Amino acid sequence: MNTQQKQLILGAGFVGLGIAQALKAAGIAYDQVDASDDVGGNWYHGVYETAHIISSRKVTQFTHYPMPEHYPDFPSAQQMRDYLQNFADHFHLRPNIELQRKVTAVHPIADHLWKVTFANGEQRIYKGVVLCNGHHWCKRFPDFTGNFSGEIIHSKDYKQPDQLRGKRVLVIGGGNSACDIAAEAARVGARSVLSLRESVWFLPKTVAGVPLVDIVQGWMPEALQRLLAYSIIRLTFGKHEQYGMTKPQYRIFEKHPTLNDEVPYYIKHGRITPKPEVQQLAGDNVEFADGSIEAFDLIVCATGYHVAYPFLPSDLQRVRGPIVDCYGGAFLADYKGLAYMGWGQVRGGVGSVIAAYGPLFARLLQLQDEINVPLGLVFKSMGQSLPKTHLSDPHQTFRLLKLLQWGFPLVRKKAHQVDAKHRLKN
Repeated sequence: MNTQQKQLILGAGFVGLGIAQALKAAGIAYDQVDASDDVGGNWYHGVYETAHIISSRKVTQFTHYPMPEHYPDFPSAQQMRDYLQNFADHFHLRPNIELQRKVTAVHPIADHLWKVTFANGEQRIYKGVVLCNGHHWCKRFPDFTGNFSGEIIHSKDYKQPDQLRGKRVLVIGGGNSACDIAAEAARVGARSVLSLRESVWFLPKTVAGVPLVDIVQGWMPEALQRLLAYSIIRLTFGKHEQYGMTKPQYRIFEKHPTLNDEVPYYIKHGRITPKPEVQQLAGDNVEFADGSIEAFDLIVCATGYHVAYPFLPSDLQRVRGPIVDCYGGAFLADYKGLAYMGWGQVRGGVGSVIAAYGPLFARLLQLQDEINVPLGLVFKSMGQSLPKTHLSDPHQTFRLLKLLQWGFPLVRKKAHQVDAKHRLKN
């Protein structure tokens, strides 16, 4: 099998499928692999059965492939699985997808090519590798002091409410999964405690019957979006002190937003008890930073994930916390043919962003074929700096993508200038 003129897309989740469709539409040859036995990524194999999206259907869907009209504003995990699998079928992506094909190593070789090794020992050579392996799989656990005699799991391992039924449950974390699980424990568990190292801003999923993310408009600067969010919080949630919590020590949007109506509701009904961070474990007891001690049967660590590329050599481990040090959102300045995709998080749904970025990404891959220098070096030469955060305003992202599409002839011109300059040096 000669694959040296192909791209390899690693992963067939939300981002991988969106990128595959864009490459296919542009006539770019590619293969696609996924370690799972079906497409859909985290929505297929990674979420709990009661999960629903937190962003709305409108912004989560691919704009060129709307979700069915009968879907609610916040589709369920099953509906998301169906949607992504139907997307793959609609655009005839499955013939290019190899399932249960785990990649164990990706290495650069001569002539800007990439050697890819699979779990079965097979090796192939590709022109480029597009990393869409997701960021909801490499579990991050807190560092506990002491030992716990009950069960400790990560939120990734939580699948259905029976795991909580009748148990005294401690959920650690303030993100959306943590709040969902704490609310589920409030319904079916004997006790539900939510431990927060620091308080978070709780935003309602809807305001006046409209999904919150749909209220924010593209013309709004971030300062106005922030003011609107604070106003909504004050009118709906109120003050943290009214719930026995401290006020968050960060500005809203500096962390991934927590959209949840149920946790404040259950706190007010005494079904969820907020606690500060865990101090130490001792048997079935957990001591918190305020000195209080409670006994639990189960601890759920909803403490997030590491961005990880275990199949890459050390020189290509460009991860800095939740950030990947790359240019143009994906490219390196010193290697040609490797793209880190989907590691960032937008405030809103991923589908609309990938639908806008996919065609531009395809044009960039075609431009990469025209030059010898890496695309990341072109972006760096244009004055772009490495990212300072993994979070982004989707409307700002859309504006930037439109600007790049409009100014693509200038990008191509700059790319060839940088390429010519480096040929003269060498």
